[in-house]
Amino acid sequence: MTSFRIRPRFEMQSSRAVEDIIGQAQAKLHEPDIPCRGLAVHDHITLRVPKHELHFWSPQLNVTLLRDEQQQLTRILGVYGPMPNVWTMFAGGYLALSFLFMFISIVGFSRMSLGMECRILWLLPLLALLAAGLYILSQLGQKLGAEQTFTIHHFFEEMIGQRIHIS
Repeated sequence: MTSFRIRPRFEMQSSRAVEDIIGQAQAKLHEPDIPCRGLAVHDHITLRVPKHELHFWSPQLNVTLLRDEQQQLTRILGVYGPMPNVWTMFAGGYLALSFLFMFISIVGFSRMSLGMECRILWLLPLLALLAAGLYILSQLGQKLGAEQTFTIHHFFEEMIGQRIHIS
């Protein structure tokens, strides 16, 4: 989980039914003095750090459980990521930079093809630097939340009783 992946994920299989896993998760989440808080309903589990430890870069784990009736297995798909407000902010930032890049490219290259002055194209490297800065900021945030990510990871392993290998 210390690589340059934006949202580390895992996939594993269990011979247990979805209902058993959800039931075990609900029981574990109601125990006192656990390091994580969360919700386990239907075929989905969400784990977060407690409110008193929450900060802007705090991660969460979203787990989806899919039952394969033919093989009698449950696929467990997990994604570690930032809280929704942080994810939305970064997605919005990348979207805004993309639109600006496209708009400036269209205007600048149109002006260039018409033989007009096209100084606006000098903004493209600046936008590329801003995008790189946004990526570096996201990596910094991931590193600031790494300890909490490991806490959530180990708690989930304990919850389901299996080791998880991040891919």
